[in-house]
Amino acid sequence: MTPYDGIPIVDTHIGFREAGYDEYAFITRQTKDRESRDEFSMPAQYMFTGVPDLATDDPISVTLHEMDKHGIEIGMVSMAKESGQRAVRAFPDRFVPQGSAVDPNDIMGTLNRMTREYEEFGIRSVSSFAAGTFPQVALNAPQMYPIYAKCVELDIPIFACAGIAGPRVKSSVQHVELIDDVMFDFPDLVFVTRHGCEPWEELAVKLMLKWPNLYYSTSAFAPKHYPKAIVDYANTRGADKIIYAGYFPAGLTLDRIFTDMPHVPFKDEVWPKFLHENARRVLKLKG
Repeated sequence: MTPYDGIPIVDTHIGFREAGYDEYAFITRQTKDRESRDEFSMPAQYMFTGVPDLATDDPISVTLHEMDKHGIEIGMVSMAKESGQRAVRAFPDRFVPQGSAVDPNDIMGTLNRMTREYEEFGIRSVSSFAAGTFPQVALNAPQMYPIYAKCVELDIPIFACAGIAGPRVKSSVQHVELIDDVMFDFPDLVFVTRHGCEPWEELAVKLMLKWPNLYYSTSAFAPKHYPKAIVDYANTRGADKIIYAGYFPAGLTLDRIFTDMPHVPFKDEVWPKFLHENARRVLKLKG
């Protein structure tokens, strides 16, 4: 028995590992240390043990098998790769489309792509990795503002990495305090943080208290490492603000995540909100 038995799960950060596809080239081209460039299979490998090695010619079946094994009903996947597009078309009841990562160095290209993916796939969100842009563009930089405006126009959230970046690149462009500017200028924007917000997770809580449309997702963290400030917030005033996200197959196996998960000290009433209700509301999913 687990504290969440019978509760459906929506995973807002899941994907596929395609054979022959270098999904991290955009990061390694801007790293400078030898390990990142020549040894790591993923740019933040030093942070993770047991990174899944699941490159295959049938990545959708692999991911579906893992989802079924752990009770994940729906996974949000990127439209940047052919496998994501194929998954959404073949299994629309299991996969939710997320737009390709935004590129504020190509504003018009990004806006056109957002429109195209919205019309073709019905994307429910887009993603941002500020520290991975090249050259880097901060979360509150002018280049990001047309992208935020487009999100508001399309009525979709942005899921944005915040906090110290895992790859060995500079992180100042992801400082959590920058989100305050964004929420002030775009009060109708739904903004969901990714990858922890550390070491500024307490600041993230303060900002979530301040801004109604600011949320936090738990991507890239094994549950045993969920920040205490986030768990405490979920158990008090923030039950509606914390959203489950995994990191499969990028850095964590679902076996690892769901071995840890029962030990997270969420209150009983928090589990359904955390595991699916908040995601369904933010992504406008039925159920």
